[in-house]
Amino acid sequence: MAISASLVKELRERTGAGMMECKRALQDTDGDIEAAIEAMRKSGQAKAAKKAGRIAADGVIVLGMSADGGRGVMVEINSETDFVAKDENFVGFADAVAATAVANGAADIDALAGQPMAGAADTTVNSAREALIAKVGENVQLRRMVRFDAPQGRLCSYRHGVRIGVIVDLVGGTEQLGRDIAMHIAATNPMCISADEVPAEAIEKEREIFRAQALESGKPPEIVDKIIGGRMRKFTEEVTLLGQPFVKDSDVSVEKLLKQADAKVAGFARLEVGEGIEKKSENFAEEVQAQAKQAE
Repeated sequence: MAISASLVKELRERTGAGMMECKRALQDTDGDIEAAIEAMRKSGQAKAAKKAGRIAADGVIVLGMSADGGRGVMVEINSETDFVAKDENFVGFADAVAATAVANGAADIDALAGQPMAGAADTTVNSAREALIAKVGENVQLRRMVRFDAPQGRLCSYRHGVRIGVIVDLVGGTEQLGRDIAMHIAATNPMCISADEVPAEAIEKEREIFRAQALESGKPPEIVDKIIGGRMRKFTEEVTLLGQPFVKDSDVSVEKLLKQADAKVAGFARLEVGEGIEKKSENFAEEVQAQAKQAE
C-alpha cells in the first residue's frame, strides 16, 4: 500500500517519532494510523508518543564546526523546561547531536534524526531522543538545523549562553573579526546583509505605515514623499547588517568595519530557542479558580 506524505506527517505530529519510523510503522499496518501508534508504543516508543503533544519551547542551540572551519551546523533542540535543558543527560545528547550533524551530510532535521549517533553507531539520533524522553520525563524535539559550507571563506560562530547561536560565512578578515560580527548579529538580529536583500513585502509594509503617519500629520504630498524617503533609508539601515552601527563601537557601521578589514560577509544564520513557538502561559490562581467552579 502506498503511504501518503500527509499520513506520515500526521503520525509524526501525534507521536514525535522520526519520519522514517512513522513511514515504516504505517507500511507495517497498511496505513492504519491508530494501529501504527499502538505498534510504536509496544516497540518502546510509548513515553515519547505520550509526551509528543506537549509544547517544547525551551532548550538549547548547539553548534558544530569541522576542524578546518569550512563546514558548520546549528541545531535547535527543544525541551519543555529550562530545568531539563540544563540536565547533564540533555546537554550530553545535544552535544552528540551537534557532532553527528557535522560528521555527516544530513540535509535537514528529518534526515539527521535517522543518522547513527556519534559515539554510538548502533543507535540513531531519534532513538537516542526517545531514550532521553524516558529518562528526563519531558518532550524533547529536534526542531531545526542550519548547515553552512564555506569553500572560499571561513565560518565563524558565536553562542550567547545556550539560547542564541550564530554562524557567519566571512570572506577575508580575521577569526576575531568573524566572531565580533557573529556577536553583533546575536545582539541585533538583522533581517539580512544589505539593503538590496530586504524583502519587497517588508519594504512596502513599512512604506505604507510611514505614508499613513505622514498624511495624518497634515503635511502636503510633496513633503510626505521626502519624509517617506528619509524614513525608508533609516529603516533599511536598522534591519540590515551592513547598515547597523557596530555593537562594540557605535561610531562605526558594520559596513565600514568590514571595508577597513578588506572583508565581506557572504552569509549568516541566527537561531534563537523557541522562535515562533507559542508557549503555553499557565496561571496557577486561574487554574485553582477553574477547578473550584467545576466542583460547585
